Amino acid sequence: MYPTIQLRHGKAESLKRFHPWIFSGAIQRMPDNLTEGQLVRVIDHKGEFLAIGHYQIGSIAIRVLSFVERKIDNEFWKERLSEAFNMRCSIGLVEREDNNTLRLVHGEGDQLPGLIIDLYGKTAVMQAHSVGMHLYRKEIAAALIDVCKGIIENVYYKSETTLPFKADLHEKDGFIIGGNEDNIAIEYGLKFHIDWLRGQKTGFFIDQRENRKLLEQYSMEKNVLNMFCYTGGFSVYALRGGATRVTSVDSSAKAIDLTRANAELNFPGDSRHDAYAEDAFKFLERAGDDYELIVLDPPAFAKHKGALRNALKGYTRLNAIAISKIRKGGIIFTFSCSQAVNKDQFRLAVFTAAAQAGRHVRILHQLHQPADHPINIYHPEGEYLKGLVLEIE
Repeated sequence: MYPTIQLRHGKAESLKRFHPWIFSGAIQRMPDNLTEGQLVRVIDHKGEFLAIGHYQIGSIAIRVLSFVERKIDNEFWKERLSEAFNMRCSIGLVEREDNNTLRLVHGEGDQLPGLIIDLYGKTAVMQAHSVGMHLYRKEIAAALIDVCKGIIENVYYKSETTLPFKADLHEKDGFIIGGNEDNIAIEYGLKFHIDWLRGQKTGFFIDQRENRKLLEQYSMEKNVLNMFCYTGGFSVYALRGGATRVTSVDSSAKAIDLTRANAELNFPGDSRHDAYAEDAFKFLERAGDDYELIVLDPPAFAKHKGALRNALKGYTRLNAIAISKIRKGGIIFTFSCSQAVNKDQFRLAVFTAAAQAGRHVRILHQLHQPADHPINIYHPEGEYLKGLVLEIE
């Protein structure tokens, strides 16, 4: 059916535990004429079937699509997408009046490694992180429309910056199906401009939805500082939560423009909000001690294990400054979205920061990604978002 790759003796154990990645060092034998993104059949050293997946050049050599021998065709895509869609329906995220923003496919968490699909109103934004998913983008888009009849009308493909650079695909972002200029989405009754053309990820960080809602509950009559604000999601929730003042900071001028636009979209003319395009560390270091709620949601400090040590130093420094600055009784929402940093390492970095600041700190909540960003139990690497809500005495 598909070209066959054979694994070395003793290298099939992780597949028998349903881990969806096969590393290049596990391969004993493979055809010479394989092209990146091609579907392959994987066998163990005895010749017994193990999996079917997409071949790629790099450390992760195969991303597994199925542990059952089957054809990867339109029915396969419809089956997998239906499972993902039905799960979102079962947890009450689909066709809500107060929320039309959700993650529909979350890579390995939905048994579709290398594929992300986010839904904003009637538009699905699809992102491929592997050449294999890129090659099937049109089939996936057609299956998505079929599965989500009446819910999705447009599919925008946004993979220009996520596909492997060495694959040399020169892919341009654009609509595969339909076309829609209305880029305003609703999250728990709040409106946000979604920049799927030039924005990070698919245009918005949906993974912080539940954490933004939690922050709203803590915002009443608080002076709030939102660091690394990007689209200003936490800032807008704080404004609705009754904050007396909200300050948004990001190093990107474009992000600040978007934050201001989102604040104005929900609270036109509201003088409680200020936004500054500045380096976050410098802003925080010279900030006064009058903030009562601080959000620390930086970009990933470590995108691979080699950067882990410096990343942990960065998290420690950032949190130490915030813990030192915040008013007595204040609240800090602090996060790491680095997949290379596990929750114990992140918590240790925050512990070290608290000790350096010399203040008493209590953990009120331990936060993580929401249910529409599921973690495949056989793929613990999928647990990337970690957060703590701290009270500082």
